[in-house]
Amino acid sequence: MRVDLILANWTLFAAGVWMTLQLTLLALLIGFCIALPAGLARARRQRFWSPLLQGYVYLFRGTPLLVQTYLIYYGLSQFAFVRESWAWLVLRDPWWCALIAFSLNSGAYATEIIRGAVETTPKGEAEAAMALGLSPRQRDFLVLIPSALRRALPQYGNEVVFMLHGSAVASVITLQDILGVGRTLNARFYLAYEGILTAALLYMAITFVLVGLFRMLERRYLRHMRPRSA
Repeated sequence: MRVDLILANWTLFAAGVWMTLQLTLLALLIGFCIALPAGLARARRQRFWSPLLQGYVYLFRGTPLLVQTYLIYYGLSQFAFVRESWAWLVLRDPWWCALIAFSLNSGAYATEIIRGAVETTPKGEAEAAMALGLSPRQRDFLVLIPSALRRALPQYGNEVVFMLHGSAVASVITLQDILGVGRTLNARFYLAYEGILTAALLYMAITFVLVGLFRMLERRYLRHMRPRSA
């Protein structure tokens, strides 16, 4: 185990951690912005939007993230009209391609999480909001959405961890994320496993922090849902 090489290249791993966190957090943020209105539209079975959103969700949940990333990074560049358009300023950069793929993927999964949370909201909460004279918009933003997001915390916590692990796909399109740095270290010094093992430990450390954060949020916002001891 060449610990000396790992320590000597700690700046590379630090940059890889930053790249991974950057892609993961931005993808989750953009994905959530997609999922919130999409999940509400899916839950309400809107005649126009619901079939389109169902197709979007099925496409990105039904195909691997690796394939989606390949299609955006390698596939779109095959079309001349894409290379000649303004979009090429973005699509020629692997960082942007990874962010687009990750965001759309996360948005699809989060859409279903929010849809399920909205559909399982007790009818009594909406009825109480109506009894208070709240408008439909006020009922959505003051009652329905906060209640649904609280119940969705455990499932969304899983999505955050899955997105973190899925971000390792970025290394296959030349980005130096955590896994990319580990692979580079192995190739540069002809190592067998040191770089990959270090990457695995870093992913485990970040996962530990994220799981702890969501456990803390669940204890705070889901206390009323815990069964009371006799």
